[in-house]
Amino acid sequence: MDYKDRILFIINPKSGIGKQRKVEEAIEKYLDKERFEYEINYTKYAHHATALTLAGVLKGFDTVVAVGGDGSINDCVKGLVSTGVTLGIIPAGSGNGLARCLKIPLSIEEAIKVINKGRRLEVDTIKVNDIVYASIAGIGFDALIAEEFSKTHTRGFQPYFNLVLQHYPFYQSKEYILEIDGKEIRTNALFISFANSKQFGFNTEIAPKAELDDGLIDVVIVKKPPLPMVPWTAQLLFFKNFDRSMYVTSYQTNKVRVRNRGTIGANIDGEYVIFQDDLEFSIIPHSLKIIIP
Repeated sequence: MDYKDRILFIINPKSGIGKQRKVEEAIEKYLDKERFEYEINYTKYAHHATALTLAGVLKGFDTVVAVGGDGSINDCVKGLVSTGVTLGIIPAGSGNGLARCLKIPLSIEEAIKVINKGRRLEVDTIKVNDIVYASIAGIGFDALIAEEFSKTHTRGFQPYFNLVLQHYPFYQSKEYILEIDGKEIRTNALFISFANSKQFGFNTEIAPKAELDDGLIDVVIVKKPPLPMVPWTAQLLFFKNFDRSMYVTSYQTNKVRVRNRGTIGANIDGEYVIFQDDLEFSIIPHSLKIIIP
């Protein structure tokens, strides 16, 4: 009997806006079962996907497919980095930043067809202190919105945008001290992104020059535009040229430190995380295999 690749599907039943409910039926209908055999696990608590992924690696699965949003995907990434086991993605979240960056279809059927073809790309990941992520992290206003968004019971662009409108007028820029390539950079910023991928989510590009396999972190420092300038600045996110704004400064590096004089919150692929120490970002080159179109 010919060997079949073994795929573990990990489904977050709470992610996104309900797509995940249709996934089991779609897998049975569209997955090429002449090439693959599969198993489905559902997450039951926060970060359960990491434990399920690690168990899948130990059981000898060839591919782990994350069904969910960026947070669910990154939980799987944590268990896959440097293992040689491949990550597949069926987008079922709100922003779907990594999937959009990789041009993975948002349709369940089409995403499964991408898995059937099995084209793979080796990408970088980024480590911040002891946490690994695949797409993007941010501090400042970005982290505040991630914290507030985590408290809401609804998902999608509109609730996220409502939080931005609610908090932006009253948010005060903060001073940050960064070390990039041996140089100290002091800046007041609305937020700072540390990007591996271009996508911020919701089809917006915060780091247009970022590439997932270039061995570099794109550090994007965003100053707070005056209210009348916000619409003009925000539209650059959708037109893929955010870096042209006078309020944006970008750097590319393989390592960056953010000095922390107390407690600092960060948005790491949609998850709000609190740090007590300096933030040390470093690239882990070609450490993750992903199925792409």
